[in-house]
Amino acid sequence: MSRINFDTLLEAGCHFGHLKRKWNPAMAPYIFMERNGIHIIDLHKTAAKVNEAAEALKQIAKSGKRILFVATKKQAKQVVAEKAASVNMPYVIERWPGGMLTNFPTIRKAVKKMATIDKLTNDGTYSNLSKREILQISRQRAKLEKNLGSIADLSRLPSALFVIDVLKENIAVREANRLGIPVFGIVDTNSDPNDIDFVIPANDDATKSIEVILDACCAAIQEGIEERKAEKVDMEAAGESAAPVKPSRKRGASKARVEKAEEAAEAPATTEEEA
Repeated sequence: MSRINFDTLLEAGCHFGHLKRKWNPAMAPYIFMERNGIHIIDLHKTAAKVNEAAEALKQIAKSGKRILFVATKKQAKQVVAEKAASVNMPYVIERWPGGMLTNFPTIRKAVKKMATIDKLTNDGTYSNLSKREILQISRQRAKLEKNLGSIADLSRLPSALFVIDVLKENIAVREANRLGIPVFGIVDTNSDPNDIDFVIPANDDATKSIEVILDACCAAIQEGIEERKAEKVDMEAAGESAAPVKPSRKRGASKARVEKAEEAAEAPATTEEEA
């Protein structure tokens, strides 16, 4: 697995934190220094944390589990959507629907409703409705697509959350903590890292910073997916080669006849005198 390095993080501006007056004291272990009233993040620790998170994400993907990416801030939306889609993982880039994890069955009902609208539209059921009714249904479908379209194929709770800006997405983090779902998060100097299982201390406001970290993490996820596929192929091949070959009845019957003939040939012949 390729590992991210100090220089890559530095070029992307991952070291820029927030103003000193906005800092969260819990982030002190990850702060290198202060310059012009702005905290500078220790990129050596960031690199180590990114690589640690990438390895954990790889193992989750290798086991066939799903990782939900969450980023509703403007700078991160497009990047997260592209990177998550590239590894076929669900993502939320619009408003976080409260209770999405803790009230997951209700969210699944909304997704099924969207699928039902599509089905009834395609089979012509709605063709007899008035223009006003069709317009209302179309607007409802568009709203569902905007909020839930990216999680349409998420049939069960995700095995992990990857959050950009844990302060902004605090509701998502709280829901994951309540359910015991591990949280990976890019944590800036103004945020609390205590509720995050895999802390990645870095600038969460710059698009380039977010992109560099996501590149490393998504590359690890892709490796995990590929390794899972390779292992599946190997297991199938091993299963086929180990399958016993059952002899046909015809072949078994022929063998029995041959053995019977050999026994008859070896038996002593009876003469007329003995008779």
